Amino acid sequence: MRIDKFLKVSRILKRRTVAQEACSAGKVVINGKEVKPSHEVKAGDVVEILYSSGTLKFRVLEVKEVVKKDDAGNLYEVIS
Repeated sequence: MRIDKFLKVSRILKRRTVAQEACSAGKVVINGKEVKPSHEVKAGDVVEILYSSGTLKFRVLEVKEVVKKDDAGNLYEVIS
């Protein structure tokens, strides 16, 4: 699955366009590399999102096309 879609499905970012803009601006890093919105994400990848107020670092546990709102948090685990 593309990283921009994963960020939307997992509800880390609200809209896919916001995820695409973040990737294009170099604010999304997977396994230590800046990525484009089309980068494929898989279970086990470590993703870091750079916000102006700090960073969010998490590990992808599962990749699903469709997820209910209550189950979205089960797709990843936050790493400090």
